[in-house]
Amino acid sequence: MGAGFDLHFASRRTVISQRQLDILAYLSGFARDLEDSWDVPRGLSLVGLAEHLGVVRSALNVPLKSLQDEGLVSSRTAHVIGASRRRKVFHVTQKGREASESEGVRPQRGRSVGPIPDPMSIQGRDGIVERVSAGLSDGTNLLLEGLPGIGKTSVACAVSHSMLKGGWQVRWATCNTDSDASAVAGMWIGDRAPASSEAIAAKVDSKRTLLVLDEAQQVSSRHVAAIQRLIEDCSETSASVLAVTRAPNPFSGLSGFDSVRLEGLEPSLARGLLPAEMDEEEAMDVCRAMDGHPLGIKLWSPEDDLPGAGAVQEYVESTVIRRLSEDGTSSLDELSISPLALRIEEILDPSGVEELDDSAILRWSGLEVEPHHLVRNVRRASIPDERASELHSKMVEAWSSREGTRARRMEAHHRLESGTEDSGWLTEYVPEIASEDTSAAAVVLEQAISMMPEEALVEMAADIALERGEAEIASSHIESLSEGPSRDLRSARLARVKGDWKLAEALESSAVSDLEPGQRARAQISSLVRRYDDRLPGNISEKLAEELMAGTDSVDLSQLEADDRALGSLALDLLRHSLALELGDLEAASRTRASLEDRMGPDDPRLYSLDLRARLSAGSEGDAFLEALESARSHIDSSDDPMDALRTIHLSLESCTEPPDWLIERHSSFDPGSLRDDLASHRRAASHWWYWRGVLERDDRLSSWKEAIQRLRTAECTQASKELIGKLSKEL
Repeated sequence: MGAGFDLHFASRRTVISQRQLDILAYLSGFARDLEDSWDVPRGLSLVGLAEHLGVVRSALNVPLKSLQDEGLVSSRTAHVIGASRRRKVFHVTQKGREASESEGVRPQRGRSVGPIPDPMSIQGRDGIVERVSAGLSDGTNLLLEGLPGIGKTSVACAVSHSMLKGGWQVRWATCNTDSDASAVAGMWIGDRAPASSEAIAAKVDSKRTLLVLDEAQQVSSRHVAAIQRLIEDCSETSASVLAVTRAPNPFSGLSGFDSVRLEGLEPSLARGLLPAEMDEEEAMDVCRAMDGHPLGIKLWSPEDDLPGAGAVQEYVESTVIRRLSEDGTSSLDELSISPLALRIEEILDPSGVEELDDSAILRWSGLEVEPHHLVRNVRRASIPDERASELHSKMVEAWSSREGTRARRMEAHHRLESGTEDSGWLTEYVPEIASEDTSAAAVVLEQAISMMPEEALVEMAADIALERGEAEIASSHIESLSEGPSRDLRSARLARVKGDWKLAEALESSAVSDLEPGQRARAQISSLVRRYDDRLPGNISEKLAEELMAGTDSVDLSQLEADDRALGSLALDLLRHSLALELGDLEAASRTRASLEDRMGPDDPRLYSLDLRARLSAGSEGDAFLEALESARSHIDSSDDPMDALRTIHLSLESCTEPPDWLIERHSSFDPGSLRDDLASHRRAASHWWYWRGVLERDDRLSSWKEAIQRLRTAECTQASKELIGKLSKEL
C-alpha cells in the first residue's frame, strides 16, 4: 500500500506516507512487553530504525514526529543493548499497530537458517532485487559483486526475504577472516553439520532452497580455495547459490556462476535516502557527488563540503573520519585493526563507540560491532606504519591479560602485526588456539610463516593441514621442510590422507628406523593404535589382531624417561586389553586388566570403562547383557568427558542387534563438535559418529557417510574409508 492511503481515526482523517507505514510495520514487529523493559534492542533506537529503513537518520525526524503527534508512535529513554548510555527509543501504540495491520503485509511462508539479517527497506533497488530473485528462482547461481558500502548485503537480504515469502528455504552464512567450509556449514545447517564440501552439498541438496554466502571477501586466503570448492559443489545441486563479495572477486576461475555487479544508484533513486523535506536541488547535488553510493550518502552531514564526483573514499578520509573527536578516532582505530568484530565489553577504549554509531560508521551483528568496511579500509590505509605498530602493541598488552582461546587468537594477530617476531610464543600458544578452532590456528600460522618461515612453524602448519585433511596445503608445507625422519613421517601421514597406504607404510617404516629411541617408541605406539582404529565398527580380523598383539611386544620402552616409559607401557596394555577382548581371549584380558589396576589404582574411572566394555563384549542378549547396557546408559549420562561418553555410545551400538530408542537418542543428541580436531583419537571417534548416523538415520545416509569417508581419511584410516566407500556405492 503506497503513499496517500487513508486511515480513519476518532475525529479526523490522517494521511500516512509510505515511509511512515514502513516505520509502523517495522516497530510492530517488536513484542509489546518491550514498552516497559529496561533493556531494549538497538532496532528501537533512531540509528536502528535508520539502518532498517536504509535512510539517513535525519530522514526520520519529520515522519516520526508526525506519527507521535497522531498517537501512532510513542517515545521514551531506555538502555539500548550494546550502548553505554540511555537513548531515545520508539514504540508503536495500539492505534499504530492497527494502522500497520491494515497495510496487509504478506506473511513469511518459508524457513530461514543462519544469521540472516532482519528484513530491511532498501531504496532504489527494486529492479535488481527482482532480477536476482528471478534468476535464482530459475536455478541460476549468482555472484553479487560491488564496492564496499554499495548495498550488496542489503540486496541479498531483500532477495532472501522475498524468496522466504514465496515459500523458499533460505540458508544464510556471513563470513569473517577465520571462516572455513565447516563454519559456513554450521551457519547453513546448524548443529552437527558436516564439514566436507561433498557432504555439505548432499545435505543442502533440495529444491526451492537458497544458499547465501555473504562477505566472501572477508575469508582469509588460507581458506578461500575450500570455500570456492564448497559453493561450486553446492551449485551442482538442486539448491540455488547467491555468493556476495566485494570487488575484486576473491575466487579464481569460479565455475557455475553468473556475475551481477551492483553499481551506485541513479540520483533520482538515491534521493529517497535523504529527508523528504530537504531542498530538492541540494539533495540531488549530494546524490550526484556521492555517485549514488548509499553508505556515502548516509555518512554525509549538512555541515560537510561535497566531494568531487567519484571521490567517496577521499570524502570518508578527509571529512567523515577527520570530524571525529579524539575518543571517536581512538575507538575507530581499535576496531579497524581488529581481525574480527568485537563486543563492546572487549573494546579497550569504548568511549567513542556511541559517536561512531551516531555517525553511521558502525555495522552491528547481534552484539558484535565493526566499522563499515569502506570506513575501515580507508582508516587502515591512512594509519602510518609506526602508529599502527604502536596500536597493535597496545592491543597485545590488552589481550594478553585476558583468558581463553579467543584472547590468544586476537593476541596472536596483534603480535604479528606489531612487528614482534616471536616464534616461541606462537609455538607455545597456537596449539591452544587449534584445540578449539583449527581454522583460526591455520590463519594465524599462514600469517606468521609469511613473516618468518621458520621450520617449527611450518611443521605446525603442515600438522594442522593434515588434521584438517587438506592434502594440497599440507604437501606445500612438507615440501619446504628439511629432509629427515620428521619430514618423512609427515609425508607418510599425507599419503594416508590421500589413500595410498602402501606408500605410507614404506615412508613410515623408513622414518621410524631413523628416529631416536624415545621418538621411535612413540611413533610405533601411535601406528599400532591407528591400525587398530582403521576399520569400521565390527569384529577385527584375527590376522590383524594377532599382528597388532605381536607389535605391542616389539616396542622397546627401555630407553625412555621414567614418566614416558610408564605412559607408553599404559598405552600398550590398554591396546592389549582391547585386542584380547576382540580375540575372545578372556584369560589374557584378565591378566592385562590386573596389570592396569596395579598401575592406575583400583579407583581409576578408566577401569570402569574397561570392565563395561568387557561386559558388553560378552554377548548381545540375556539378563547380564541388559544389565551391562543399563550400566552403559548410566555411564553415558553421568560422564563429563565427551570422548568417554562417545566411546561408550559406540561400544553399546556395536554390541546391540537392535539398539534401544534411548541409545539412538543419545547418539543423535551427541555433538561431535565437542571433540578436538587436533587429537587423532578424537578425529577417529568423530568419523565413527558420522558412520553410525548414516546407519541409524537412513534418510541422511548419503550426506553422513560422505562426511564419515572424508573424516576417516583425515584421521588416516585409509582401510576404513575404502570399506565405507564400498558400502556406500552399494547403496547408490
